[in-house]
Amino acid sequence: MDRNTFEARLRDEGFCQTVIVEREANGRLDLHTHPFEALALILAGEIRIEVDGESRLYRVGEVFHLVAEQPHSERYGPEGVRYQVGRR
Repeated sequence: MDRNTFEARLRDEGFCQTVIVEREANGRLDLHTHPFEALALILAGEIRIEVDGESRLYRVGEVFHLVAEQPHSERYGPEGVRYQVGRR
């Protein structure tokens, strides 16, 4: 997905707060939650997200979605990751 299409989707779905997140190469966040729903577009690098024992790798142009308070862990690729995320 391209950034313009993603930003239109964020607006259409009511994601009012948008931020750019950057994470370090080969970093990780162990199991945690967020108090907000997140819809994110990968802009650079890659991220592996594990939810309920299932792991998925997201690369440039792909979108991931997490509901509020959803337990998950994150691992970042050898170049780290940068993504645009809408929160609500």
